[in-house]
Amino acid sequence: MGMRRTVGAAAAALLLLAGWGGACATAAAAPAGAPAASCGVLAPGASATAEAAVRAACEQVGVWYSWGGGHGPRPGPTYGQVDPSDPASEHDPERLGFDCSGLVRYAWARAAGGDPLSGNAYHQFNSPRVKQRFAAGRGTAPLLPGDLLAWGSGGSVHHIAIYLGAGKMVEARQSGTRIAVSDVRLGGDYAGAVRIDAPAPAPGTFSTWGTDVWTHTEPSTGSARVHRFAGPTSVRVECQKHAELVTSDGYTNDAWSYLPEYRAWITNIYLKGPAWLDGVPTCS
Repeated sequence: MGMRRTVGAAAAALLLLAGWGGACATAAAAPAGAPAASCGVLAPGASATAEAAVRAACEQVGVWYSWGGGHGPRPGPTYGQVDPSDPASEHDPERLGFDCSGLVRYAWARAAGGDPLSGNAYHQFNSPRVKQRFAAGRGTAPLLPGDLLAWGSGGSVHHIAIYLGAGKMVEARQSGTRIAVSDVRLGGDYAGAVRIDAPAPAPGTFSTWGTDVWTHTEPSTGSARVHRFAGPTSVRVECQKHAELVTSDGYTNDAWSYLPEYRAWITNIYLKGPAWLDGVPTCS
């Protein structure tokens, strides 16, 4: 860490509703009473961006599935819609959360910056960002954390999830449930998996460091907390300013950065780079 510090909801557009994957239902559910699996990178070999996407998705474990959720103007949870084919979606307009593709969109946006995997499950499985495909018959053997698993037949894709490794995945499955870790389901209409080519970071993209780092509504540790970064995460910085002097983890800095995707501030102490970030304008 030699670089460190001296200075101190609305729901999505209706045109996507038909392609959001209905209830994202797949094959048989996990056995009742099965122990909850831990969520994280469970195997080596993935790119740093793919691992960051896994961590971002895992932070959402316990958040509601909401049909159409996660397809607002920016990646992130939104209130859902009623799926006409699924009575269990009755309360989705009251549930802030993600559907299956909304979670994938959010995780990869957090990891890579920008919005590289917008659209529904079909769009993501057939994205120009796909660099490698794995047929269903190959199972999980060739997969790495961050790969996207899909279900569908006849060219359609109705569900998508993120592989963790060790035969596990994290998914927003269907109305009435919450984002959770599941065993990979290779039966039924499992269609295979894809590996995403991590895009170049968007301008102004930096990585956080440390664990359990909070953002705030104002550039002050006394203001309300907004979002917790459980581990290193790629974020886009819009601007920075001098504000409250903070001392943490042996560093002191008065610079704070504004993260537009989170509508929140973070002390520059927890952004990799110089104390005053290069190429980032001063907030007006």
